[in-house]
Amino acid sequence: MSGKLAQIVGIDYYKTIGNLHGCVNDAHAVRAILERNGDGSINFECKLMTASGPDSAISKRNLKDAITYLFSKDVEVALLYFAGHGHEESTGGFLLDSEVEQGDDGMSLNDVMTIATKSPARNKVIILDSCFSGIAGDSPILDDTSYLIVGTTILTASGKKEYASEENGSGVFTSLLVDALSGGAADLLGNITPGAVYAYIDQALGNFGQRPVFKTNVKKFISLRQVTPPISLQDLRLITKYFPKPGYEFTLDPTFEPEMKGRSEGMPDPIEANTFIFSKLQKYNRLNLLKPIGVEHMWNAAMESKACKLTALGEHYRRLVEKDRI
Repeated sequence: MSGKLAQIVGIDYYKTIGNLHGCVNDAHAVRAILERNGDGSINFECKLMTASGPDSAISKRNLKDAITYLFSKDVEVALLYFAGHGHEESTGGFLLDSEVEQGDDGMSLNDVMTIATKSPARNKVIILDSCFSGIAGDSPILDDTSYLIVGTTILTASGKKEYASEENGSGVFTSLLVDALSGGAADLLGNITPGAVYAYIDQALGNFGQRPVFKTNVKKFISLRQVTPPISLQDLRLITKYFPKPGYEFTLDPTFEPEMKGRSEGMPDPIEANTFIFSKLQKYNRLNLLKPIGVEHMWNAAMESKACKLTALGEHYRRLVEKDRI
């Protein structure tokens, strides 16, 4: 069975421990961004479960049933997102439902991982915005050891001994997660992978405070969401036409620059075919695929009859096009 399913949980209300204030908002934000791709097409089929007060309290039974149902489906991707309190002790970590009293009476992360491990879904993605969530997937016996079956990815807001923070009515981690899924972590093809999401969040959080945790055992990264790419596939595929081999230098001259201003007397006028090519090269330059040689700007490279060449990133995409990978 194809398709993507997401169970999204946000718990603000707790009967006997301190309430939270941004988890329900976070759950709604995650659902909104996951439901559709950037072009409006269907992405994940989402189920939302939130607890904002006594009337919507989520019990451990509710939480376990929802997680079990999600991972019982034979789909391409089954994704669990949880925002709420977390708990950690020597026997492992816990996701706390609305009715917990001590912490270890919540939903065991070991149980979550067992349920996910037995899932027929080809890809299992677990995203946790809760304190101490970095313990997810760890062995309950061996320190600094994680066990993930192929097709499993875990992304958490903090390490196994760290708190997860809220700011301005939202979790710090989830705010960055939504930004990443909105396009901040997209590649040149518009794909947003779990690894790219982690890299985006990791860079934004810096070295102080909570640190995100990323664990994965996959043969190939999936796309969590697609957005409009910054360059069309047609334009990107032209890269091998302009740069037919590694290290190739494309020589420019004033006929490539469409702007008449700044030309010296006797300098040749623009040629339409060349200005068309130059527009593509400038687009590569803006995306860090290409750089002028010996000058700072592409305008100078053209007007001074210098050359340009691909960056390391540009060479990477040139190889992908050359090998028919894109």
